[in-house]
Amino acid sequence: MLSNHFQNGIETAKLVWSRIPGSEESLPYLDDTLGLLKKNDGSGVESLDYEVIENYAYREEQAKRGKLYVGYLLVVKWFFSLLIGIGTGLAAVFINISVENFAGWKFSLTFDIIQKSYVAGFIVYVLINLALVYSSVYIITQFAPAAAGSGIPEIKGYLNGIDVHGILLFRTLIGKIFGSIGSVGGGLALGKEGPLVHTGACIASLFGQGGSTKYHLSSRWFQVFKSDRDRRDLVTCGCAAGVAAAFRAPVGGVLFALEEVTSWWRSQLMWRVFFTSAIVAVVVRSAMGWCKSGKCGHFGSGGFIIWDISGGQEDYSFAELLPMAIIGVIGGLLGALFNQLTLYVSSWRRNHLHKKGSRVKIVEACLVSVITSVISFGLPLLRKCTPCPESVPDSNIECPRGPGMYGNYVNFFCSKDKEYNDLATIFFNTQDDAIRNLFSAKTINEYSAQSLLTFLVMFYALAVMTFGTAVPAGQFVPGIMIGSTYGRLVGMFVVKFYRRLNIEEGTYALLGAASFLGGSMRMTVSLCVIMVEITNNLKLLPLIMLVLLISKAVGDAFNEGFYEEQARLKGIPLLESRPKYEMRNMTAKEACGTERVVSFPRVVKVADMVSILRSNKHNGFPVIDHTRTGEPLVIGLVLRSHLLVILQSKVDFQHSPLPSDPRSGARPIRHDFGEFAKPVSSKGLSIEDIHLSSDDLEMYIDLAPFLNPSPYIVPEDMSVTKVYNLFRQLGLRHLFVVPRPSHVLGLITRKDLLIEDTENMNTVELQSTSVRTRHCDKGVMTRNADAERPLLNGILGRDNI
Repeated sequence: MLSNHFQNGIETAKLVWSRIPGSEESLPYLDDTLGLLKKNDGSGVESLDYEVIENYAYREEQAKRGKLYVGYLLVVKWFFSLLIGIGTGLAAVFINISVENFAGWKFSLTFDIIQKSYVAGFIVYVLINLALVYSSVYIITQFAPAAAGSGIPEIKGYLNGIDVHGILLFRTLIGKIFGSIGSVGGGLALGKEGPLVHTGACIASLFGQGGSTKYHLSSRWFQVFKSDRDRRDLVTCGCAAGVAAAFRAPVGGVLFALEEVTSWWRSQLMWRVFFTSAIVAVVVRSAMGWCKSGKCGHFGSGGFIIWDISGGQEDYSFAELLPMAIIGVIGGLLGALFNQLTLYVSSWRRNHLHKKGSRVKIVEACLVSVITSVISFGLPLLRKCTPCPESVPDSNIECPRGPGMYGNYVNFFCSKDKEYNDLATIFFNTQDDAIRNLFSAKTINEYSAQSLLTFLVMFYALAVMTFGTAVPAGQFVPGIMIGSTYGRLVGMFVVKFYRRLNIEEGTYALLGAASFLGGSMRMTVSLCVIMVEITNNLKLLPLIMLVLLISKAVGDAFNEGFYEEQARLKGIPLLESRPKYEMRNMTAKEACGTERVVSFPRVVKVADMVSILRSNKHNGFPVIDHTRTGEPLVIGLVLRSHLLVILQSKVDFQHSPLPSDPRSGARPIRHDFGEFAKPVSSKGLSIEDIHLSSDDLEMYIDLAPFLNPSPYIVPEDMSVTKVYNLFRQLGLRHLFVVPRPSHVLGLITRKDLLIEDTENMNTVELQSTSVRTRHCDKGVMTRNADAERPLLNGILGRDNI
């Protein structure tokens, strides 16, 4: 009889395994962005065109725009900022309330069942977590592969100028929202804050491109901004909105976008980002007010993070700075170790486990869910209960708390009524409530050192093991839980050593949380403001600054920040804020290497263009013309994406190999400038998508109207350090390296760039000296006289991704 049951169990397991989607079924959904890219050399990504392509189509479009249209665009930008704030705030409200209700229903049901049987309660608890996690990983593997992970490394790469395919699509947004609900509600050692940043970026990108054409959710009224520059600004607003929605920290969201994810900033963008974050704060605050009426779920707070410790420690002595500095050192060491361990585990998953298909990813996530449930339910059973302390006046703390209610002092597997399980208070609880308990004031001696050490070791291991699974995963909340645990440990020793009544263990828990996040993510200013905003205690600002600076300095001695390490693992070629020291001794010519530059003539045969596009993967090509004396002349740069649009439309084909002058009006531009914009977060056109007949291949194309006639250039002996700074600060995609020019046409200083408005708004006068005017005029005359001389003779360049 036992063998029959065993055989039936094997058959049932085989049936379940067969119904789990395998790698063959998920092949159409696999992309470079399934949390990891195919290669580590950046071959699965593409650079973005943040530079303005000043071709004739762009200039004609700008000439048609009046001041009324410019004002209209400005109003639309602010309107989009409003929509991004509202959309991100509503998404955050939906995620928080859903997680709160799932978690509240789970714990209430489990507490009701364990009153009768702990075994039955354990089974129900494990099954509910397993169902939630399975729903999350199924959505990710079968619908939105790019929604796995936190998404912050990919968004940081996007704002750095790298487009990882699929990260900003509509299905990625849907997968991020519902996947976060399942993974966080399922009790995994991860948070929803990182995915909320990705969610805000997706919402901003969808507004920027007018919706989703694939799912018929687009509107022509919203299709205003088609350039990568405008989309970059909107995505920046979305990132700040995500942080503001996750932590209810609008100022922290602005600083997070400025410090952590963006590579390019300007004052106008600051105002719009701040406005977006303020709108998010209003939406979330309104939702919290609505939730206080009890309409949001089991716990009534709606799951919004607010760890108010304003009633905690009011003052601190100089002697306490030493243990606080020790907290900073511990945070730097544990944060650096966390980065290294997650890097090793993620690399192993990438190289061995995830190559076997989505079935293995689903089984892996479910296995991690079972392990997490067993540990969070089983370890508190091994811990002896503690008698409740005497109630503190005006503390509003109940011991033990009611079953299924939020607060401190959980009665779990206790034989007496007036006892509580300190390990269950932080382990068998939602993460937000566990952090709230660790930060709580007037709860001295609530936790034992043994329980805190047990939780620290186990949750640290769970966080390392969980990150990298195929579910949306943020590291803010796990980092706060880890840091607050050892911070509270240090606070316990400080209380016993100094024997002062005004010392609160919760204050040290807050400093520990800040130190671990600083040691892992290496953020300083934005993290400091976020911690102050979520704790509502400005008096702790100097202490938070101290531990952040120490933890960041200690962590930097071992490795890079968490997001930088993950971006490198995923093959995202980020340009960091500082160039490498070795670049000081290298020149631009040496950086170009020995690869031959592929160029086009001004008038090119269609067959030759197709052959060149098929033979290489370059995305930018110099265009060469010749003077009457036969000398080559570089007249600009043309992008592969523009060439593909020209080939597909065929309207610019001509029978004659002779060039035409687009300024004469004989051949007007037949393209709108927006046609050359690549769809956001997608691969766009490829040469394989274009079908040409034999007659088409014999035609010619004049590239002059479509090229960028004013690309950025640097001399060949410029140091790579200066090239690096120029490339990154301007957000370039290509940069020409040329020999030293033979003569100077003029010299521009600050005065030449100061434009003075006169009474006639149609006239513009440059404030310049008469000497400089003569020099510029002379340069212009020289240029006109020598128009046939090569300006960039013997150009050296290299195509960048």
